[in-house]
Amino acid sequence: MTTDRAKAQTAKSLSGLTPFMRPYAKRIFLAALFLVLAAVSTLVFPLALRSLIDGGLVGGTSAAALASGDKGTQVMALREHFMDLFAVAVALGLFSAARFYMVSWLGERITANLRNAVYAHVLKQSPEFFETTQTGEVLSRLTVDTTLVQTVVGSSLSMGLRNSVMGVGALGMLIWTNPYVMFQVLGILVLIVLPSLWFGRRVRKLSRASQDRVADSSAIAAEVLNAIPVVQSYGAETREASRFDASTESAFKVAIRRTSARSVLVAFIIIATSAALLWGLYQGTQAVMAGHITAGHLGQTVVYVIILASAFAVLGEVYGDLLRAAGATERLMELLGTNSPIRSPDRPVAAAVPVAGSAVRFEAVTFHYPSRPLQAALSDFSLNVAAGETVALVGPSGAGKSTVFQLLLRFYDPQSGSIALGDVPTREMALGDLRQQIGIVPQDAVIFSTSALENIRYGKPGASDQEVKTAAQAAFADEFIHRLPQGYDTFLGERGVRLSGGQRQRIAIARAMLKNPPLLLLDEATSALDAESERMVQAALESAMRNRTTLVIAHRLATVQKADRIVVLDGSRMVEQGTHAGLVAQGGVYARLAALQFTA
Repeated sequence: MTTDRAKAQTAKSLSGLTPFMRPYAKRIFLAALFLVLAAVSTLVFPLALRSLIDGGLVGGTSAAALASGDKGTQVMALREHFMDLFAVAVALGLFSAARFYMVSWLGERITANLRNAVYAHVLKQSPEFFETTQTGEVLSRLTVDTTLVQTVVGSSLSMGLRNSVMGVGALGMLIWTNPYVMFQVLGILVLIVLPSLWFGRRVRKLSRASQDRVADSSAIAAEVLNAIPVVQSYGAETREASRFDASTESAFKVAIRRTSARSVLVAFIIIATSAALLWGLYQGTQAVMAGHITAGHLGQTVVYVIILASAFAVLGEVYGDLLRAAGATERLMELLGTNSPIRSPDRPVAAAVPVAGSAVRFEAVTFHYPSRPLQAALSDFSLNVAAGETVALVGPSGAGKSTVFQLLLRFYDPQSGSIALGDVPTREMALGDLRQQIGIVPQDAVIFSTSALENIRYGKPGASDQEVKTAAQAAFADEFIHRLPQGYDTFLGERGVRLSGGQRQRIAIARAMLKNPPLLLLDEATSALDAESERMVQAALESAMRNRTTLVIAHRLATVQKADRIVVLDGSRMVEQGTHAGLVAQGGVYARLAALQFTA
């Protein structure tokens, strides 16, 4: 029962690859055809060898043949037999080459499609997914696990099928030529298979555990390398190296356990199978000595025994690969099976966007982050922003300001209440349409590993070079970009390491300006700028804000005094709203914050 469950679980895990293989049914058929033809060519070889021994050598060198002196006829007969053997070898080579090409193509294509599907699926997950899944874990599945799948689809599976055909064919020929002996051998082989499946179940579990430990190491490496300046500033290189060492050591120990179990499995299969087949071969030699079969028959039997033994040995190796691939496929299918709670509706509604921007409406919104279900990030929050209005969100850290942006972008959905853009609830809009109407300049500017030109064009992929440069000029980024070694074509490095914080921020502002959305979200957009750059960029932002609805998050109150309205949040709730002068006069939370900042 246990072995049947293990086989079923392995087959179920690998069945996840079926949708990726189905589009290539014709190529799979051709690969299977060439595989069978190559296997048949191998099985024909012992028959040609038997014909050579019995007809060309033993029969051709008899006393009568030598007495007749017809050596020419003997030589011609030998040549014909050798030509037959050569023809079999040519067929085997051609069919094997065709099989190798088709199977390798399938392995590369299916693995590439699988990797693309997993990556595209992960990109659609909401931030909730990344709260519990490390980036390094995802990267491990995209690289290590897909490589294991490629090994199986592009090599091991083909080898397994080919050796299965040859093994079954060789066993059939042996049973046909020596039925009594080989039925005994077959019974012994069945007894070998059962413990092999038990071993296989343990190998599959250890394979999954090994891949999980490797993913842990990848997660640690990705986290540390993304924060290398902080690690080095705290002198934590040795500590982080030790942490990585401990993780890789754990992965090594599990891998050794997996390898040990697999080694025992392979050794058992080879030794037990060889013992059973050698016993059958011994019975064959006894039959030759007794005159029951010919020398050619024995030679044919020897080759079939070798084919059968080698087939079982290869199948033992392939079975181990299949078990590892089953673990890898399980992990990949887990990713593909993860459904984001944030999805576009089946019948999305298009939002009518006013020329002067898009109105925003929050009605009695209450929201808890999935990782903090007992702590409300927003409580009974209501806010109406008119089209073209500039509203600043201020308040202490953790008051809920960034949560407003995340809900508006529909990274999350609130537990209660509703959010609308224009007159359409955001839940009823396609995610692409919703986010196309929103431009955001985050506090921590994101710079991609490409040129300055392409980084800005990220906001509008079809923009011309001139449009990009116009946006850069509006964000006061044009001047410093021209000073870069290759100007707009300068590679900015991973995460923009070749730029200062202020330069990265101006690239992000130019990107949002190029997108030219009706709704602009500014999350401390000038926080990384020096005083001179801040004045320039603030002027550019104020110019951009005149033509669209703008929500601004600000801790530095001096940057939002000109906002049409200031909304004050504290403890996940809106506590005040009004103009700068009116809020200062009220003497509440805003007045206290203003007193601290402006007095300092």
